[in-house]
Amino acid sequence: MRTRPKRGTSTRGRKVVRVLLATAAALAVLAAGLGGIVVWQHSYDLRERAVTIRHGGRVLDGVLALPPQGEGPYPLVVFVHGDGPVDATHDTFYRPIWESLARAGYASLSWNKPGVGGAPGDWLDQTMDDRADEAAAAIAWARDHPDVDRGRIGLWGASQAGWVLPRVAAREPGLRFVIAVSPAVNWHRQGRYNLLAELREDGASAAETAAALRRRQTVLDLLRRDASHEEYVRAVDGPDRMTAARWRFVSRNHTADATADLPALRGVPVLLVLAGHDLNVDTTETEAVYRRLLPGPELRVARYPDASHSLLRHDVEDSSTRLTLTGLFAPRGLFADGFLADQREFLASLGTERAES
Repeated sequence: MRTRPKRGTSTRGRKVVRVLLATAAALAVLAAGLGGIVVWQHSYDLRERAVTIRHGGRVLDGVLALPPQGEGPYPLVVFVHGDGPVDATHDTFYRPIWESLARAGYASLSWNKPGVGGAPGDWLDQTMDDRADEAAAAIAWARDHPDVDRGRIGLWGASQAGWVLPRVAAREPGLRFVIAVSPAVNWHRQGRYNLLAELREDGASAAETAAALRRRQTVLDLLRRDASHEEYVRAVDGPDRMTAARWRFVSRNHTADATADLPALRGVPVLLVLAGHDLNVDTTETEAVYRRLLPGPELRVARYPDASHSLLRHDVEDSSTRLTLTGLFAPRGLFADGFLADQREFLASLGTERAES
């Protein structure tokens, strides 16, 4: 468990989102000159459809991204977001991935988190069980959609989705595949790893590290006795102190551990995607746990030594200038070499036969 309010999304990860948002604004500015190139680079070979999914008395506003040609029904990849206020396209971050999956003949489905993009609710009110219920509702909706092959539906999820994907699998035994990108396993161990990795990255001294670990232990003690936000504020100071909403979210979810649910994925083809420069998730632990709990050829592990937690190229993400220019002029080049193609090849390897519904 981290003691900072940005759990699940690294400082660099938030910078990526800001750059992608800035990219949209820059499109208009560059329209008179290089705008044609930029617009072309941000045009994706997809047919996107706005969709509405009903779940628990609420409406989920989503996007169904179909291959550019042909007729359905198509096999489907259901996207499960990581941490943060994520909309259906993840501020366009998903579109290069959708395009790559479409080249393998797959559709993609995603939706706004509660409270994002005008959606009702608040994503910070959700537990991991709530998120699994939401994904299960989306799968149920998809099975009745004429453009979806109801017998060939699987999941794609990143980071915090590591606690959601196996829970969905436990409730949906008909899943055909799972793509797990930088998934976390245990909330507390992930948090400690993340804290220490960021301190090392920032060049923290031994004294600063010790102080951060003491602060973290104080937060853990408060969480374990279900302390209020007021108690937390009295005990912990600093500019990165959690808001009341974030404290509520962490209080509800800090015991998350994927190990109990991961066996539900046995027999399901799983592509485990791991980055070499991951400051958020201990990829060595994640791989060991997945290999122990999912023995057999169905588990495939893809490692990208030069990638960050978000599976962007580390050398690009580490430079604001390169990140901005790549985001503008070559958004597909943001991702680690092979990342997009390997997912496409994984899905293609599953075959094209339709399962019995």
